[in-house]
Amino acid sequence: MGKGLENVHRIYLEGIAGGNARAAVEAYTGHRYTQHSTGVGDGVEGFLAFFEPFVARNPKRDIEIIRSFEDGPWVFCHAYQSLNDGAARWVTMDMFYTDPEGLILEHWDTIAAYEPEIASGEDMVQGARAVDLDADAAANKALVLEYTKQVRQERRFDKIGRFVADSLIQHAPGIGAGRDALAGWLASDAAGHYEMLFQILGQGDFVMTYGKRHASGKDIAVFDLYRVAEGKIVEHWMNAEEISPREAWGNSGKF
Repeated sequence: MGKGLENVHRIYLEGIAGGNARAAVEAYTGHRYTQHSTGVGDGVEGFLAFFEPFVARNPKRDIEIIRSFEDGPWVFCHAYQSLNDGAARWVTMDMFYTDPEGLILEHWDTIAAYEPEIASGEDMVQGARAVDLDADAAANKALVLEYTKQVRQERRFDKIGRFVADSLIQHAPGIGAGRDALAGWLASDAAGHYEMLFQILGQGDFVMTYGKRHASGKDIAVFDLYRVAEGKIVEHWMNAEEISPREAWGNSGKF
């Protein structure tokens, strides 16, 4: 585990789950901390203005990092939060940019309510966890990039078989099991149009994209996490959050 990935785990588990927000943010962030979680301000004090009241409101914080990986200075983290004995349950996907010493400089996220039952019969956060470090990350990122461009942005749904396995394991709410169900959802009003790919990261057999789609009159920030095997996407998780109006942002915005 690289230093950046280690620091991400620490700020989550020591700072938020452990309730030591000030000590963690001061120890694990760098000369700046630019924030894109729109309810949180920039810098150490912006972090504390949000998370110190969060800790006080939620004395019981069960937070599990389900899967995470690193790609150079970039870190991806997928976490499950159960607050106050399950009174609120959330799924987060986070992306961090770190400096050469692994200190966190910038953060993006989406937060969605955990849904215990989803259309595919799978679970929102379960599935494969360990990164296959022997897998070809560059080839897998190239595959996902072309899938995102050709199928999602250009809406060439006839090409989906080139990129996605028929037996796709689906963890995204609202999408049934298998490739055909994904194709049907992508063509639906609920999916809308994938307007922008902001970043793509990968390590081993896992690839993440972060971008923006527009559906039902709403702009939506969305992380898609894919697992690739034998040249096809075989597993998919998604975490989406409607982008709030500009006047509600506490920073420069989701991107």
